[in-house]
Amino acid sequence: MDNPFKNIFSNLKLSNVKIFESATGDSAVGIDIGSSSIKVVEIKRKKGKVVLETYGMISLGPYADIEIGRVTNLPADKIASAIKEVVKQSGVATKSAAVSLPVQSSLIFTVELPPQIKEGEIPSIIPTEARKYIPVPITEVSLDWFLIPRKEASFEEANNPDLQSLPPQKKEVLVVAIQNDAISKYREIVKQSDLSVGFFEIEIFSSMRSNLEHELSLVLVIDFGASRTKLSLIEFGIVKSFHTIPRGGADITEAISKSLSIPFNKAEEKKKEFGLYGDPSEKNIADIIKVHIDYIFSETNNVLLGYEKKYNQTISKVILTGGGAMLKGVKEVATNNFKAEVEVGNPFSKVGAPEFLNKVLEAIGPEFAIAVGLALRKLQ
Repeated sequence: MDNPFKNIFSNLKLSNVKIFESATGDSAVGIDIGSSSIKVVEIKRKKGKVVLETYGMISLGPYADIEIGRVTNLPADKIASAIKEVVKQSGVATKSAAVSLPVQSSLIFTVELPPQIKEGEIPSIIPTEARKYIPVPITEVSLDWFLIPRKEASFEEANNPDLQSLPPQKKEVLVVAIQNDAISKYREIVKQSDLSVGFFEIEIFSSMRSNLEHELSLVLVIDFGASRTKLSLIEFGIVKSFHTIPRGGADITEAISKSLSIPFNKAEEKKKEFGLYGDPSEKNIADIIKVHIDYIFSETNNVLLGYEKKYNQTISKVILTGGGAMLKGVKEVATNNFKAEVEVGNPFSKVGAPEFLNKVLEAIGPEFAIAVGLALRKLQ
């Protein structure tokens, strides 16, 4: 089976067919095609350092004749038009780009295999095992996989007779399946945008690259999108577990709009201006937002509890990213909820920029995490 994303996992090849060219030159562009907006980032390598050239964002609502901030489902030509516009307005010069694939067009899951299975046998086993998780014919998706390394035993564990008598651990394989129709659509989008593509990458892997440093312990990345919230449990730079919660920023805005009987765009403005701190003239705005945030965090805690029971591990840090991470007060609520270190992602910290832009880039960084992560990989 051809692998159309040129291996999601950097050390893996499922196909010897070269579909995408490797990155060349000292410039890289990352394009994050979201459900409510498109973000673009261009970076360059100058004198051995990665620096920011330009960035931009465009809302997709007007292209669907709906309000800014609403979730859209646009055809390829409309998305291509929006890409052309944001590339033009932001002054992007590079014509080759890395492009994100939405997580809703994919499945990410872990398959457990018997310990006696040899690594060379895995490629022939994964398609059969994947059928158990994929609700469509296997011919309608493209697969990629990565054998999760086992955690090395400590000296005490290696010399513990009780542990040595335990049966061998099962092999764990992280599998990604992407709908072929989605890949075809995004190829068409790039073609109509008058760009060439270096590679496609599922958005969560791009977000990981821009948000994580060198964390070795278990980290939870919460990506607040417009239509859904994505949870990634990451250890040693590897996704150990992934979940989605079907609630996002647009749902919060819609709730404010209906509750206060105000237009969606006004509700969006109030959400961004006041957040969980609340509007003195409309005190129930904070309560409306908190209902949704509490639901998201409650579902997240269920995921964490299940992971802890299975692997006997707890998180050491929570990283908030995506547009919802900029909601005023959400970091404080997260800190009280998870009882762990909580930080808001700052993807632009990985690229050089003029000092006077630092505060601006830190404030908007969570929204650009995927675009920055794409560009960083393309520059590697």
